[in-house]
Amino acid sequence: MDAPSTRRSVVESPRPSFSEPEAAEIAERVFGLAGRVTPLSSERDQAFLVGDGARGGGVLKISNAAERAAVIDMEAAAVLHVLSVDPEIPLARPIARRRPGSGLEAYRDEVAGPDGVHLVRMSERLLGRAAVAGSSLDAGALRAFGAVVARLGRAMRGFRHEQADRELLWDLQHVLRLRPWVEEIEPPDRRALVSRALDRFERRALPRWAELRSQVIHGDVTLENALLDERSRIGGIVDFGDMSHTALVVDLSSALESLLRGRDAAGALRAARSFIDGYEGVTPLEPLELELVADLTTARTAMTLVITTHQVAADPSRADYIDASAEGYWHLLEVLDGVDPGEAAAALGAEVPSEAKRLGARRGTVLGSALTAPTYDPPLYLVRGEGTFLFDEGGRAYLDAYNNVPVLGHSHPRVTGAIARQSRRLATNMRYLHHAVVELAERLVETMPPDTGLDTVLFVNSGSEANDLAWRIARAWTGRTGGIVTEHAYHGISDAIAALSPEEWRAGAPSHVETIAPPDPRRIASDAWAAQVDGAAAALAERSAAPAVVMIDAAFTSDGVFRPDPGTMRVLVERSHAAGALYVADEVQVGHGRSGEALWSFVADGIAPDLVTLGKPMGNGFPIAAVVTRAELVDRFATTTEFFSTFGGSPPAAAAALGVLAVIEDEGLVARAEEVGGFLEAEIVGIGSPTIEQVRRRGLTIGVELAGPAPGELVARVLNRMRDRGVLIGSTGPRGEVLKIRPPLSITLEEAAMIAPALAGSLAD
Repeated sequence: MDAPSTRRSVVESPRPSFSEPEAAEIAERVFGLAGRVTPLSSERDQAFLVGDGARGGGVLKISNAAERAAVIDMEAAAVLHVLSVDPEIPLARPIARRRPGSGLEAYRDEVAGPDGVHLVRMSERLLGRAAVAGSSLDAGALRAFGAVVARLGRAMRGFRHEQADRELLWDLQHVLRLRPWVEEIEPPDRRALVSRALDRFERRALPRWAELRSQVIHGDVTLENALLDERSRIGGIVDFGDMSHTALVVDLSSALESLLRGRDAAGALRAARSFIDGYEGVTPLEPLELELVADLTTARTAMTLVITTHQVAADPSRADYIDASAEGYWHLLEVLDGVDPGEAAAALGAEVPSEAKRLGARRGTVLGSALTAPTYDPPLYLVRGEGTFLFDEGGRAYLDAYNNVPVLGHSHPRVTGAIARQSRRLATNMRYLHHAVVELAERLVETMPPDTGLDTVLFVNSGSEANDLAWRIARAWTGRTGGIVTEHAYHGISDAIAALSPEEWRAGAPSHVETIAPPDPRRIASDAWAAQVDGAAAALAERSAAPAVVMIDAAFTSDGVFRPDPGTMRVLVERSHAAGALYVADEVQVGHGRSGEALWSFVADGIAPDLVTLGKPMGNGFPIAAVVTRAELVDRFATTTEFFSTFGGSPPAAAAALGVLAVIEDEGLVARAEEVGGFLEAEIVGIGSPTIEQVRRRGLTIGVELAGPAPGELVARVLNRMRDRGVLIGSTGPRGEVLKIRPPLSITLEEAAMIAPALAGSLAD
């Protein structure tokens, strides 16, 4: 066995063999503690409870003769460090010896025995039940156990000691060094079971070991080293003898090995998930840790069986301590061996991708025919996003020039961190005070021009809800029931707002809605465009549905992307007010800097809307939306109803939205949107393809209209060809004839330079 000689001698050396009277004499002479002495079980040392069981007794530990003083000092130092960081963790404080000493030396002494000199120490006695069966613990106890293990690990992360780098056989990173001892296991089927566990570790965990978080850990927070109170919560943690500097997740594997014994496969996975829930309430696990924790628990169980089998073979006197629990470990290893590693990882919270074809079939079966079909053929199966790129299950990267939700790019650390931190602290609703919600509302009001009077914010969950709420407020203010939108507009999916979204119409226009053409100079002169509102309002009045709102997305995204001049937009608002309607600036798609001119497009247009609706990019992927309006409109609305949204403006959502606003400002993303948008427009125009009818842009929203007898079919083919080239874009327009290019505002010029060549090649195909 190629194990370190120091550690091998500790594992293989015989346990001390002091009698109870001898232990009593040592306790009184060395530590000044007298009383009845009761032996306690121990793997390689001797331990005795000193006292009559009342609080205030102590635990005497006589170490294996091969143990070194430096290791004993490290254990005492670790306990003192943890108690200084988190005094509520129930650890037994070391008791100083009677003989004077300085530093850590004061907590140990030496005694002579038949097989050499032994180090002895004393610690406070903790009360609780020992050796409790893991299968007796319910979900609440398991969560509590996990939380204490996490707190202990968190308290130890600042601890350093040179002895922690020793090569300890009980440290899971050295488990493959035990292979020579596997041959000692009988019968052969059990030997094969252990070998499979070690093979699994070597195949799945070892290649990625260096990626795992590491620090000094306890290494053995098991039911053998934990005392439980009457509620089965940890009331004491003992025995720091297996400390080492290793992967943090090793602490979970040792605890789970103890907690899962006596359970079947389904019960073991449920119990493990409850334990992990408790752990993650204190210290969230990284994706790789979640992916490997089942493999490490399997390897830890195999390790226990290999080492204990070898110890009994080397010293039969240890059989009384070891054999009593061996069958429980064998049963657990059989259970873990019988669960597919991927399924186990998924059950414990790891993201394990499914096979794409199967997933597509499952999607169609359970999500129904009304759901919009996947954009690409075959569907694209994405598992991760980072910055401006998305990654499929095979690891291939795609430039995301499609989504305007991740305005900062995918998985921006400022936002994901804010969501995670706030979710761990508090996730509730607006029936209570919370600073993040108020700060967000104040921040939004600050971004509104003072002369608009936009001073009040109402929070909801999506752009659809924001537009729905704006519609309700407008109806309450005007007493009217009609709406005016552009011909192919999209404003949301609620019953009321789908009626104001011609893109969604399948059975004709509702009687209370009129449409106007988008500002396409090929169809209508610029100076005549805004006057369309007059005709639409008159048509509604004839049907007793005078307009309550004119609702406009100022990028005209669903109409095919257009950019009217600001003067025309000002006339549109004037005509809306003249018709008795409120003007709703739908900033759900063009807001948060996408216009490239200001945070909100209506500011660049120089208009004063009555209501502003925000959504999509507001939380960079986390659901949050808002209506910003004047207090007088909200006051009128309040006379007709009381407004509340369960999740609207939750603390995590507000934290996300505050992060988005801060990053847009800090990273100068409004200016970047215009810079990159102008670059992209020039690059696409420069393609010079006769298939391109027109290139239109507002900020970093670009519409490329294609020509031909069936432009919608051509667009669909181009989307798939661009996907093949690693660039994702979308489509829009009444006939699907427009390529929609709308990357995150964080995209760089170098990344944007990938788009035009991919488009040129796809058009050429």
